[in-house]
Amino acid sequence: MGKQTNIRLDDAVKAAAEDRAKRRGLSLQGYVADLIEADVNQSRAAFMAGAATFLAGYADTFEAEVGEDRYPGLPEGLMESAPRDAA
Repeated sequence: MGKQTNIRLDDAVKAAAEDRAKRRGLSLQGYVADLIEADVNQSRAAFMAGAATFLAGYADTFEAEVGEDRYPGLPEGLMESAPRDAA
């Protein structure tokens, strides 16, 4: 269950937000929650994309430092056919 949060809005902003919420068939609370969730998810996706790009750019360096055993415990011979990103 979600936690309750209080926010202060000036009258004009609150009226505009209530109007937009109503047009979407949402309560003001639901509208604000959707906006925050969309912003958080967008930030999370941007971070993950950046992290993946960073890791891809330094894969050879990480491999040289850490070693070849990307799949500890994998039976002998399967490493060659395992996808690079399976670990």
